[in-house]
Amino acid sequence: MSWLGAGIGAGIGLMFGGPIGAALGAWIGSSFSSGLQRVGAAAAGLNRDGAQTIFIVTLFSMLAKMAKADGQVSKAEVQLIEDFMQNNLRLSAEDRKQAIKIFQNAKNDGYSIYDYARQYQQLVRNQAMREMVYRLLFAVAYADGELHTAEEEILRRIPADLGLHESIFSAMQGEFDHRAPASSSSLKQHYDVLECTPETSDRDLKLAYRRKAAEFHPDKIASKGLPEEFMRYAEDQMKSVTVAYDTIVEARKRKATVAS
Repeated sequence: MSWLGAGIGAGIGLMFGGPIGAALGAWIGSSFSSGLQRVGAAAAGLNRDGAQTIFIVTLFSMLAKMAKADGQVSKAEVQLIEDFMQNNLRLSAEDRKQAIKIFQNAKNDGYSIYDYARQYQQLVRNQAMREMVYRLLFAVAYADGELHTAEEEILRRIPADLGLHESIFSAMQGEFDHRAPASSSSLKQHYDVLECTPETSDRDLKLAYRRKAAEFHPDKIASKGLPEEFMRYAEDQMKSVTVAYDTIVEARKRKATVAS
């Protein structure tokens, strides 16, 4: 995969401005950035290569903002990101080099992580792709086994900017924070994964599960522009959806048995 080639080939650097357009310009080169225009209808026509490049540029720019949430990016945080790329995403040496370039460019630009999130929501209508960005932010925030105050503030606030349901924070926290209490609290987190509540009917619960399962089917989101190195995270999301549904169904069966 050539992210740089895909970006130029798709012509996306010339299609829109904003934080993502600026990040593309800084990454591809100053000769491209001079021609950036405002977000327009053309963005809706991104092909797979374009969507893939947008995903990568947005993700690593937002990771830079997350790493700098406490005021500066430490050597430990840079090492954490590099380990994440190599060990979790299994990126090639060239792809890691390009991702770090995007990361470094975004550290000191004039945009916030929320600016990136809002524009990504405008450009990418597929919810699964937006949830994947959020999942990867969560993964990096928890990479050291602890969620720090500045990181938690971002993860709680940014779903609205990404166009995601507010319950996604609880759902992801239940998955990543192994210290989270079990029982009724974990059951609520399973409902949050499906964006449902205990009052949701069995029929609507099944519909919610099918909708989510369809969104996160690896083949579907691959066709929307998720790079193959990131597919493991799509599979993780798919598993969490299935576990959530199966757990809720079993809990409802037990409750019905007790009631009878």
